[in-house]
Amino acid sequence: MLARTLIKDGTVVTASDTFAADVWIDGARIVALAEPARRAAFGEPDRVLDARGKYVIPGGIDAHTHLDLPFGGTTSSDDFHTGTVAAAHGGTTTLIDFAIQSRGESLRTGLDKWHAKAEGKAAIDYGFHLIATDLADGRLDEMAQIVREGVTSFKLFMAYPGVFLVDDQTIFRAMLKAGELGALICMHAEAGLAIDVLVQRALAAGNTAPVYHALSRPEVAEATGTERALALAEMAGVPVYIVHLSAQRALERVMEARDRGLPAYAETCPQYLVLSEDDLRGLPPGVGEGEFEGAKFICTPPLREKHHQDHLWRGLRNHDLQVVATDHCPFCMKEQKELGRGDFTKVPNGMPGVETRLHLLWEGVRAGKISINRFVEITSTAPAKIFGLYPRKGAVAVGADADLVIWDPAKEVVLSQKTLHMRVDYSPFEGRKMIGAPAAVLSRGELVVEHDKWVAPQVQGRGQFLRRGTFAL
Repeated sequence: MLARTLIKDGTVVTASDTFAADVWIDGARIVALAEPARRAAFGEPDRVLDARGKYVIPGGIDAHTHLDLPFGGTTSSDDFHTGTVAAAHGGTTTLIDFAIQSRGESLRTGLDKWHAKAEGKAAIDYGFHLIATDLADGRLDEMAQIVREGVTSFKLFMAYPGVFLVDDQTIFRAMLKAGELGALICMHAEAGLAIDVLVQRALAAGNTAPVYHALSRPEVAEATGTERALALAEMAGVPVYIVHLSAQRALERVMEARDRGLPAYAETCPQYLVLSEDDLRGLPPGVGEGEFEGAKFICTPPLREKHHQDHLWRGLRNHDLQVVATDHCPFCMKEQKELGRGDFTKVPNGMPGVETRLHLLWEGVRAGKISINRFVEITSTAPAKIFGLYPRKGAVAVGADADLVIWDPAKEVVLSQKTLHMRVDYSPFEGRKMIGAPAAVLSRGELVVEHDKWVAPQVQGRGQFLRRGTFAL
């Protein structure tokens, strides 16, 4: 039986407002936001959480994760148990993971595989997008049933020939169908076929170090893919969501579309805001693992030169970028990333980040790059609205799920693989000192994390599958 909980004396922060209030929770839902002077009118709570000097914010929503993902001859190291526990420790209370339809199988088969991966394991609530790789005759019609079941977004790829890539005609047909259904198309936007030529030329020249992952995927390839995706969406008359945008020119394409009034949306990721191509180059020769150390930082799109960071922060501040998600796809250095020693194309592609997203973005608040309200919007409220979860999720409001974080702006944390909870043998942010961290995390009214410890009696299986609404912005 869930308790009647009072979070007292905190400062509530939403995407639009900041105000002092007690937050009253009955069961799984928020039932009142009240002035502390009116506390006696609500009777005695079963539990009191003191938020004096702290912020009360909606739990984070990470709209881009890859848990238990087969990729590159191995499988991402976090499953739906370890990944969701780690997320909760970092202040994220909802994930939207990517289910995959493999070539030759139905959309239903792909989705069912991911339901089986998550059910009985997830510690926090979760939903799915569905990656479509095969939309031959008849498969487009399957999208309607998938949407009716609450999976209301589909991801299509312009990259990874022979694995995920689909042609522009398929993308356009899927966009038209999504428009009929109220679904949203998410696009991995790169000029994948041209990139494949650059990759083969790099290998033929003996350029095999991790940094060539970036050098063979130039900024123009992402800008071109983004422009194509936006053009197809404009022709279809539908909204589009660009995933993991990393670079200035791609951002400028989104800005131009939005300035013309098109429903174009884009996310970036923490790694593009704080890391750079320099990290892919690894340590100097003779130090540690040398240049192969850069394998820790291989993700797609790749890390860019540092100047892109300023453009992305400005994009977040000016609402040209709507969401920060993680693209959490962890692989251990030993036994997994090692597969690519001597050939950067064989390094499993992805980085861990589901636990560190709020810490890293809070640094942007402290540095004056974004406001505290914008911090809440890009980490919770905007993804809830875009992906059909609002106002149940992403809000500190009466009737919303009590997915809440008591955020301590003075708490010091050093990010380290030894203390983080992701099941991976390194952190790309190792040794960074963060000021600001969760003091307590609630999921549907239940206190799940307090003082960096899991405190709920149940872990595996307490998370619920979320049937999301259709696109409604």
